[in-house]
Amino acid sequence: MQTPHRFRSKRQLWTYSGLGIETRDSAQYRFVGGQLQRAKKPQQIRGLNRNHNHEMKEIFKGAANRASCGWALHDFYVALLDKGMKPEMARLTLARKIAAIALTLWKKEEGFDPEQLKPQAA
Repeated sequence: MQTPHRFRSKRQLWTYSGLGIETRDSAQYRFVGGQLQRAKKPQQIRGLNRNHNHEMKEIFKGAANRASCGWALHDFYVALLDKGMKPEMARLTLARKIAAIALTLWKKEEGFDPEQLKPQAA
């Protein structure tokens, strides 16, 4: 990855790492009664993007598998499962969170502090 500043946002890192969602959409707009209207059907999700860095995907998915078994982010993973999310989608979400944390820490040149993961009281 060379430098963290090549990624403006976490979504760019997700795509680079193979954790980005691939969508397809055609006929997004159509003519109805001479007026252009947006189609009501949602975009079709095709899965994760295929053009990615395979080593980065393996690293983040491996970290997510390890974290799902018990680590600083285990509570986050369990909360996703309690909301009814499928385990494979929860691990993907966990891998994305780990990638976002890694990018933020790398840009700020800081170390990891698990205490900062705890939700703040409002």
